[in-house]
Amino acid sequence: MLKILLPTLMLFPTIWFAHKKWLWTISLTQSLIIALISFTWLKNPAETGWSTLSPYLGTDPLSTPLLVLTCWLLPLMILASRNHISPEPVNRQRTYLSLLTSLQVFLIMAFGATEIIMFYVMFEATLVPTLFIITRWGNQTERLNAGTYFLFYTLAGSLPLLVALLLLQNDTGTLSMLTLQYSNPLNLSTWGDSLWWAACLLAFLVKMPLYGVHLWLPKAHVEAPVAGSMVLAAVLLKLGGYGMMRMMLVLDPLSKELAYPFIVLALWGIIMTGSICLRQTDLKSLIAYSSVSHMGLVAGGILIQTPWGFTGALVLMIAHGLASSALFCLANTSYERTHSRTMLLARGLQAVLPLMATWWFFGNLANLALPPLPNLMGELVIISSLFNWSCWTLILTGTGTLIAAGYSLYMFLMTQRGPIPQHMIALDPTHTREHLLIVLHLLPLALLIFKPELIWGWCF
Repeated sequence: MLKILLPTLMLFPTIWFAHKKWLWTISLTQSLIIALISFTWLKNPAETGWSTLSPYLGTDPLSTPLLVLTCWLLPLMILASRNHISPEPVNRQRTYLSLLTSLQVFLIMAFGATEIIMFYVMFEATLVPTLFIITRWGNQTERLNAGTYFLFYTLAGSLPLLVALLLLQNDTGTLSMLTLQYSNPLNLSTWGDSLWWAACLLAFLVKMPLYGVHLWLPKAHVEAPVAGSMVLAAVLLKLGGYGMMRMMLVLDPLSKELAYPFIVLALWGIIMTGSICLRQTDLKSLIAYSSVSHMGLVAGGILIQTPWGFTGALVLMIAHGLASSALFCLANTSYERTHSRTMLLARGLQAVLPLMATWWFFGNLANLALPPLPNLMGELVIISSLFNWSCWTLILTGTGTLIAAGYSLYMFLMTQRGPIPQHMIALDPTHTREHLLIVLHLLPLALLIFKPELIWGWCF
């Protein structure tokens, strides 16, 4: 674990002491080397159980894919931010890169934590850099409002979790993930136990976010700069799913009865947020609502507590992280040229930027789960496990899949096809940096087709 954590910490002196001419190049190179080293985690010698273990940090087949995704995303965020941050004073550039790096440190420690209380502290610590990135480098004046929504939704959801964890520590005497599974099962039967169950899951359901507590997400996504949107979509939403997977093992006896309303809400949210996507005019808002829809499917897969549900949820989280991050990068390339996120004002881009239209096409196909991409594998596994749990869920999940295909094609046709508007006279050509950025998102997605066992956890 330290072979990744120490070089990530050493990025701070690199960023602050590098010559301003080489700042972005050196930061990108070092973060890319860290990302490449992190692939060694995927070579897990044990079939199940933990590896690279220390008293407080370790990796297992559930956390490894998310850790690798976290490390892979930092160089991509640096690459995406270069254009709109480099005109700023050099100290602000260094601060921005330091915030991105600190986010990676907190996420590595959150996904690698073996103590649940340490996971909780790191889960909360990710709020601070994200809040600064949204409120300082956001695009519009609404960014302060978006930051407030983001902060208070997450804090209000996670304070009951802290109380629940302290009660669990009091009852079992340990919060270590290594030993908690071997402790005596909890005798949960009273109303207070039901409240404790809800408190344990509420923070993660807000973070995912579950439909009903999702209002912070579109605001935060729309106002955040491109790196903020990328890290929110690709990694921070996955903290909720990961935390739920870890806590569900402890909450077992009560989950059979109490999970029903949350499963219904998650599946209903797939249809509702998909329908909202079909009438969006704002490009980033459409991609943000599609994230809520996909996370509803993940929440359903986790809450039914079957090995197939867990596997499908993990696969879909990784695949969605890469696909939605790629879509936010594409939306940013369009925004940097047209200075508008309104899809009606930026049409017919295929005629002007044909190669970028190809990336849009592949990104949208990944978003609507085209075979044989891992997105489809994740969705199919979750849908089939939900169908096995209750055949009525097929109506909701099937409708949600149809709507997803509809809004993905709608997004592609609105932005790329049609006549070029009169006001778009001179657009900058696309840069190699931007094409490289999208390739580095879509290539791992394509390569995972050949070896999906890397990301399906310890369930099969």
